[in-house]
Amino acid sequence: MEDTRSRLQEVLDQAVRERFVAGASVLVLQGGKERWFCKSGMRDLENGLEMERDTIFRLYSMTKPVTSAAVMILLERGLLDLGEPVAKFLPGFQWQKVADGRLTVSVRRDVTVKDLLSMTSGLSYPDASTVAGSEAAEVFRVLDERLYTDHAMTTQEVANALGRCRLCFQPGEHWMYGTSADILGAVVEKVTDMRFGEFLRKEILDPLGMEDTGFYVPQEKRERLARAYENQKGELREVKTNHLGIRYSMDEEPAFQSGGAGLVSTVDDYGKFGTMLLNGGILEGVRILKPETVRFMTRGKLLSHQQADFEAGWEHYAGYTYGNLMRVLEQPGQAWNMASAGEYGWDGWLGAYFTNDPKNQVTFLLMYQLLNAGTTSFTRKVRNVVNSGLEYL
Repeated sequence: MEDTRSRLQEVLDQAVRERFVAGASVLVLQGGKERWFCKSGMRDLENGLEMERDTIFRLYSMTKPVTSAAVMILLERGLLDLGEPVAKFLPGFQWQKVADGRLTVSVRRDVTVKDLLSMTSGLSYPDASTVAGSEAAEVFRVLDERLYTDHAMTTQEVANALGRCRLCFQPGEHWMYGTSADILGAVVEKVTDMRFGEFLRKEILDPLGMEDTGFYVPQEKRERLARAYENQKGELREVKTNHLGIRYSMDEEPAFQSGGAGLVSTVDDYGKFGTMLLNGGILEGVRILKPETVRFMTRGKLLSHQQADFEAGWEHYAGYTYGNLMRVLEQPGQAWNMASAGEYGWDGWLGAYFTNDPKNQVTFLLMYQLLNAGTTSFTRKVRNVVNSGLEYL
């Protein structure tokens, strides 16, 4: 066990020495109990602040599993149905159009809640190479332009604007990573008549004791927020980016509470969320979801024609499928790292990474802040050390 911890520390230290990252931390839980925690480097190079256990990280797309859990709560309560059209909740999704080559055609059916959870909606992230992506980029340009004003775009305003953009394909025909989770945040608002962050706080974050998780960082905690860096010719430079409408400063509650990218958290906070899922929806006597709901949430699978899109564009996720805003491992022998069938999770644009392994009751969290990171070779090296050192059940 101590050998594994030493190996983990060395992998983290090497990444810092080579200036791949400014700092990083890893937490491994098994059966809800800590197996290993390691940290290395700095959370703030400019001010000489070290990486600490309570360092706060911008999650970016690691927000998505939390959004998925919020939707599952509404499914349990009969307040939402997977087959319902998104247009029922958001008027921007009425009479949608699809950019089909040089033509614009009407949708053959409405985008559904299920499409959003599966990323089969046709909604695009900003992408200058496609008509739909260019239109989405314009929405995010306006969002960014208004971000620090007194008329910043709200969650529902952003969702309706994205709904008025043309889709990349007919709903359900393909898989494509896009803004679907942000739309789900707005759907949750309409169904509950609460701000998305308020719903998360009431139903997930406060019950689980996730005190350092939210859509902004209060003043008294702001020194704990890690800075984001970009590696330029072997040197790390801070990049103060408001990517995808997320305020880099994180200094006040945002009008746009992004279900796809907006949360910040710590390794311990997100570890509570992961352990809750592994426990079948309960943590320390507090139930968030029913066991049947967790099984449904964590066993998503694309249809064969949608899976082809996932495999074509995401080679580093060989062996995985996708569903309910998470990857799910089906073929461990095809994976790029050691893993067990049935594991699930997701990662974030700045390097935050989460996976749960139900077979071995393991929650794995790696946190760092590096532009365009997602899942890297560094991530896989850390995972391999952990998986080779576990006592398997």
